[in-house]
Amino acid sequence: MIKEITLVSILVLFSSLLVGCSHGLEDYKQGNPKLDLQQFFNGTLKVKGIVQDYSGLVTRRFDADIKAAWQGNLGILDETFYFNNGEISHRCWRLTKDGDKYSGTAGDVVGVAKGRTSGNALNWEYQLVVPIDGSEYTITLDDWLFLLDEDYLINKTEMRYWGVTVGEITLFIEKQSKQKVELTKPECTFAAG
Repeated sequence: MIKEITLVSILVLFSSLLVGCSHGLEDYKQGNPKLDLQQFFNGTLKVKGIVQDYSGLVTRRFDADIKAAWQGNLGILDETFYFNNGEISHRCWRLTKDGDKYSGTAGDVVGVAKGRTSGNALNWEYQLVVPIDGSEYTITLDDWLFLLDEDYLINKTEMRYWGVTVGEITLFIEKQSKQKVELTKPECTFAAG
């Protein structure tokens, strides 16, 4: 009986420690500068990033170019990724802002990405269809963006499959130009929405 009580006490204590160690979006509400996606993701941006597997091993590196524009509360992020193995991929995000909440869709996103900003951070979660060795897997992404200053943002993403962490993505985004961009890919314009 004493062994069972001790084991239960240890499990409760361990669970409490884990809950106490996690962070939430509200922890960043005092963070500055305030993240406004309409301001940061507007114009041209450059990205450098890495993909790590579950053990932390870097498995891919990439650069990306983003053209971003907004019309009212609707935004488009036209992204082109250049991976170190020569692969090039494209994603067109369609974003909607509603106060401090954002939703987004893209061709390889299952359903709708949903998130919220607080202070200098955004957290959103979505499911992404990822091709691996001829098969497709639906991976859940827990995406955190942190604005460092008006020109730099860090994005850290945990990837989970069936609740198990299978990797991470870390990227740095640098704002190149605040000039209005012309979205030229037919599938990635406001008219295509």
